[in-house]
Amino acid sequence: MGDEHYFNRRPTSPRDRRVLAVALRGLRLRLVTEGGVFSRRRVDPGTRLLIEHMQIGQADRVLDLGCGYGVVGIVAASLASHGSVTAVDVNERAVALTRENARSNAIRNLEALQGDGVAPVAGKAFDVIAFNPPMRVGNIVVHRLIEDAACHLAPGGRFYLVGRTQQGVARLAAKMAQVFGQVEEVAKKGGYRLYLSRGVG
Repeated sequence: MGDEHYFNRRPTSPRDRRVLAVALRGLRLRLVTEGGVFSRRRVDPGTRLLIEHMQIGQADRVLDLGCGYGVVGIVAASLASHGSVTAVDVNERAVALTRENARSNAIRNLEALQGDGVAPVAGKAFDVIAFNPPMRVGNIVVHRLIEDAACHLAPGGRFYLVGRTQQGVARLAAKMAQVFGQVEEVAKKGGYRLYLSRGVG
């Protein structure tokens, strides 16, 4: 069973555990993945582009929105050595893997929570929100997640969104411009583009 079911709350696909050894932002990580979780065979190029270019301060509060097995949040937590990371996902298998991978890579400033979008972080604000959207669920859901993220981004904070050019990520950039009042393309590679909007207020 492929990645098309990774947005499910309780995946039913076989677990088929795998271990990925990856080097990102100067870190060597060992990551466990399973079936029913996004991009379980490798760190996908869009996620790599996001990780390579996201700016994370040492004391930043970071939200990894739709965390999968936790690679973005784990790298962010390493960069925010005096800050904190909250990783959220609707998929209970993804949340369990994020917790396992954080422990095995000695990451102590990351909390993983299960829930739909920003529901688990109600009332909290973040300096950085990183989002590799689940394009297969459609624009209505992704637009809602962008709007909800805006409500949790601190003034001057950074909202990063990455996606494939062929899957219409430029249209999501237009949505970001509508919601935040501005957007910029900060990187592109291999058919993927990374966009940034800043928190207002």
